[in-house]
Amino acid sequence: MTDRTSGDAALQGLSERWLAVLLCVAVFSAFFFNMHGFPLFDLDEGAFSEATRDMLARGDFIATYLYGEPRYDKPILIYWLQAVSVTLFGLNEFALRLPSALAAAAWMLAVYAFTARVTDRRTGLVAAIIGATLFEVSVIGKAAIADALLNLLIAASMFAIYLHYREGGRRWMYAAFLLMGLGFLTKGPVAVAIPFAASLIFFALKGRFRDWLRAVFNPVGILLFLIVVLPWYGAVTLREGPGFILGFLLEHNLGRFQQPMEGHSGPIYYYIPVLLIGLLPWTTVLVAALWWAARRARGDDLQLFLLIWFVLVFVLFSLAGTKLPHYILYGVTPLFVLMALHLERLNLKGLGVGMLAVLPAPLFFALMLAFPSIVEIAAAQVRDPFTAALLSDVDRHFGLLWYGVFGVALAVSLWALFARRVHLAWRLGLLGVLVTATVAGLLLPTVAAVQQGPIRDAALAARERPETVVMVGLNNPSFNVYARRHVERRDPQPGEVAVTRITSLHRLPEHEVLFERNGVLLVKVVD
Repeated sequence: MTDRTSGDAALQGLSERWLAVLLCVAVFSAFFFNMHGFPLFDLDEGAFSEATRDMLARGDFIATYLYGEPRYDKPILIYWLQAVSVTLFGLNEFALRLPSALAAAAWMLAVYAFTARVTDRRTGLVAAIIGATLFEVSVIGKAAIADALLNLLIAASMFAIYLHYREGGRRWMYAAFLLMGLGFLTKGPVAVAIPFAASLIFFALKGRFRDWLRAVFNPVGILLFLIVVLPWYGAVTLREGPGFILGFLLEHNLGRFQQPMEGHSGPIYYYIPVLLIGLLPWTTVLVAALWWAARRARGDDLQLFLLIWFVLVFVLFSLAGTKLPHYILYGVTPLFVLMALHLERLNLKGLGVGMLAVLPAPLFFALMLAFPSIVEIAAAQVRDPFTAALLSDVDRHFGLLWYGVFGVALAVSLWALFARRVHLAWRLGLLGVLVTATVAGLLLPTVAAVQQGPIRDAALAARERPETVVMVGLNNPSFNVYARRHVERRDPQPGEVAVTRITSLHRLPEHEVLFERNGVLLVKVVD
């Protein structure tokens, strides 16, 4: 069976022009809308952003530091891109998140280009629309971390590998090596491990293991990879010594797989609910597409390749000791394509199946309408004084706008539930845009205002203080970004200023309070 007949039926009834319009709206809503409108989230956004700010402040573009200590967590590429953006647009949320948003947009463009090449343009547009309207993808796609860029590079390298298998020649093989090199410069071995293992399994199953070996050990390809990777890895190792290699490769890569780091653990089934929630509002389509793809994979090279990619990532990270929701995204790109391939089959089913396909969206919007009450009930049960202080005035964040917007979104989703004559692609695409727009416009700003607002305001209060500022009892690197100054995590000396939380005041000597909001304090230790 050829790739161009991989789906059950072509999406011929859909207008390419309007699909392209919907894709543009979806990409803007998911990755660019209001990305400047809420504070940086700790720990990850704060850590990446502060390492970039510190890099610019020191004029050192080789090694990254956090709280004055070497940061061996991630390679350099995302920091360079953030540094360029900050230089152009200033130190703010927009500039720090822009590289991720652009990478996420390019990720969707790559999905479209690949799917259109191996199937048709309509399927390519629908696949990219699906990717850009998923709940978790929209959150990670504009976060000031390395994952949007990494997902772009993993996806592009996997696409290049399949095109090399399908079309032959060397250009796609060389492209895969270059893309894996950039991925290695973004987040390390994972950018090579996934394409390496997935392609090995696929080529072996197709009886082309020798072709795989020739490609993997191609000297020109290896040289291209090393040209991308070695200059920085060599420079930072010469600068930092073996500590970088030991810290990055062993602790932050092998160590994360072997055991939980920083409390990020979970059961073996951790990624099942993550997938079901993270792929809203396309959850039902996901389940159906996986079922149908599994039944057809034996006779369809494209669907077999996509399934191997997804299953490999799912199993690998389910077995890993450290689990975080965004790790599964390394394997969701093939799901975009599989869902697009099988969407027409789902659309042709009866009213009941169509309603089931749309149902996740109204459930999500109904949950958002109930969210303020859920938070209020949860806040009443909190015993930790700091968490209670953060939530002490949470009700002020839920006003008429919250209920009005989510009420309208729920009404639209209920209409879509029964609009049988409207193709599922239009209904779910529209609902997906509503999901990503309300998440970016209301949910994320509200969560950030509660969790990060006090830290940001304390940092603004500390920005012009002449004293040395330290951090006690907190790990919020976004404070350094907003204060625009170097801050260490240690106990304060007499005359120094400390940012701390209400539950850590007992650790401090005599002091005066300079700022206080929702359990976050700025205090000066008495000389």
